[in-house]
Formats: sequence, structure tokens, C-alpha cells
Amino acid sequence: MRGLTSSFVSVAAALLAAQVLCAQATSAAGARDASDIRAARRAQTAAMAVGNIDLAATWWTEDIAIRRGLGAPVTGLAAYKAILDRAPVSDTALVYDRTTTGVTVSDHWPLAFETGASAARRGGKGTALITGQYSAQWVKRNGKWLIRAEVFVALRCRGDGCASKAAP
Repeated sequence: MRGLTSSFVSVAAALLAAQVLCAQATSAAGARDASDIRAARRAQTAAMAVGNIDLAATWWTEDIAIRRGLGAPVTGLAAYKAILDRAPVSDTALVYDRTTTGVTVSDHWPLAFETGASAARRGGKGTALITGQYSAQWVKRNGKWLIRAEVFVALRCRGDGCASKAAP
């Protein structure tokens, strides 16, 4: 009986060690993926700040779905690009800065959830006129993280940023 108990303990210890190693590998992969998502968000935000819509679009899926900060819906890559085309970067245009505050990567599916803060400034400079928060769903396709859905919520305004109207 003692040999059976000893064998059971050895097997249990081996299974626990394997589970810990697997969790560490998953955790390391998740950390790399989270870092990749943060870098992608920074690169996309920088591309949008200089009006490089085509580069910014490389991080969106074709079927991207967005709910803009004041509630307007946008569906599809072409529609998202059209909004940016209509508001080219200038000294008077609102330029949004997005700063990631958290990324959670699934350990099972090629999915991740990002949260962050957004701020809109005239020409991308000076005082933020509209600030809020956002969340995004990312999907990993062919080794690259892409944004499939985003929800932005404007929460505070200042100056002429307060003249903007929310969707009913």
C-alpha cells in the first residue's frame, strides 16, 4: 500500500509540475501578446495622428464595428476609413490619442480585450477637449493582432468640445 501511495504522490506531483509549466508558458505567451497589442495601438494611434489612414487601417478587420465616443455607430472598414478621410488632420481637426490601460489575452482563443483612455485635442496639441474611455476586442489572424470591435465613450468635455452632441 505504501508503494501505491508513493506512486500516487509522484504522479500527482508530476501533473502539478506540468500544469505549472504549462501555465507559465501560457502566461509568457499572453504577456508577449499583450505587449504586441499595446505596441499595435501605439503605432495605430501615431498613424492616425499624422493622417495615415491606410496604415492605421492595417490593424482593423474588414468587418470592424465601432461605437464612436458620442454614440454614433460605424460598421465596416470602408466606413471607418471614410470618416477619417472626411476629417483630415489639421490644426483645427480633433485628433484622438488612445492610451492603453489594460490588456487581457485569452489563454484558449485568439482573442484579447483592451481597455484605455482617449483624449481629443485640436490638431493633436494642447488641452484635451473631449476625454473618455474605450474598450476593444482584438483577434489574432495569421500571427497579427487586429481590432474587430471598439467602443468609445466620451465622458468629459471642455471648451468647444462641449458643443458636440451625443447620439440620442
